[in-house]
Amino acid sequence: MPPTSDRRFLRPADVVNADIRSLWEQSDGRLSPDEEERYHWLLVEWAAAVRADTAQAA
Repeated sequence: MPPTSDRRFLRPADVVNADIRSLWEQSDGRLSPDEEERYHWLLVEWAAAVRADTAQAA
């Protein structure tokens, strides 16, 4: 599922990063097609959270 662009619903980057790490740990280094899709959306969500944190800090 695509992440929302609404800042009120963004999870912190460190939380999303923990999900990314967990996904890789559970996959033994090889992602299934479903896991690859989840990984993609997690990366998009993580990037949005980092951008939001950077904008908020500025």
